[in-house]
Amino acid sequence: MKKPLIDADVLCIGHASYDLVFSVDHHPAADEKTFATGFIDCGGGPAANAAVMVANLGLKAAFAGYLGADFYGDKHLKELHDHGVDTRLVMRGAAPTPISTVLVKPDGKRALINYKIGTHPLPADALDFSGIRPQVVLFDGHEPRVSAPYCRELRSRQIPTVLDAGSLHEGTQALMTLVDYLVCSEKFALQIAGSVELALSQLADSAPNVVITLSERGLYWRRGAEQGFMPAFKVTDVDSTGAGDAFHGAFAAAVAQRMGWEDVLRYASAAGALCCTKMGARPGLPTRAEHSHLLAQ
Repeated sequence: MKKPLIDADVLCIGHASYDLVFSVDHHPAADEKTFATGFIDCGGGPAANAAVMVANLGLKAAFAGYLGADFYGDKHLKELHDHGVDTRLVMRGAAPTPISTVLVKPDGKRALINYKIGTHPLPADALDFSGIRPQVVLFDGHEPRVSAPYCRELRSRQIPTVLDAGSLHEGTQALMTLVDYLVCSEKFALQIAGSVELALSQLADSAPNVVITLSERGLYWRRGAEQGFMPAFKVTDVDSTGAGDAFHGAFAAAVAQRMGWEDVLRYASAAGALCCTKMGARPGLPTRAEHSHLLAQ
């Protein structure tokens, strides 16, 4: 029997984890015991969060990656289903679901502890993408063996690709010269070239469209010989966790909708800003109504 096609505007490939988020008055020092003033738990991970962001905006989203066959994997999978994300390309296994502990201060600044001992990148042949025809594919670099050959195939089919380059590692290095849209953090830019300005110039040799996000300070972009700056939306920061994931998900959604370049950047910036106004990455991902309201201002 022929395998049913997965209908998706945006396919997000990469990391899924489960987040334990604690509100604290301050980040504890060495040997210091502190007490949390709040706690939430939810699914996380750059690509998984981006998929939920796409679904929140009213587009069809799919996620491809790994979740352990354990308590946290079950909870995260249900959460993705509840948000309307297609999970038929999720692989389950005996290795544990990665866990992140996040400590968030009143000013929105955070500290993270990631645990994924025993969980390794999927092999190149782990996922079968023959049954999906996405409009756009977003990679976060955390599944390099799966992502790199698929990214080359997508280029040959002229399907737009986006890389969420949060930091310089094996996955982002493998994909940065293969994608159409290289959307990277300030941390990534500094790791590449030591300054944002120099990185913007150097990265233009890697991808035709480059964006460097600067959190609350806005973003720089470059397309061919053109470049510019866009300020961030002004919001009250509660927790910046997931803001980049929201930005990348909305960016891919905007590309899928064939928006003009500056509209793509503004659309993504609004999602990233709104994510900072609530506790937790997944709960902070804005609804379509919230997003539309900020864009209309």
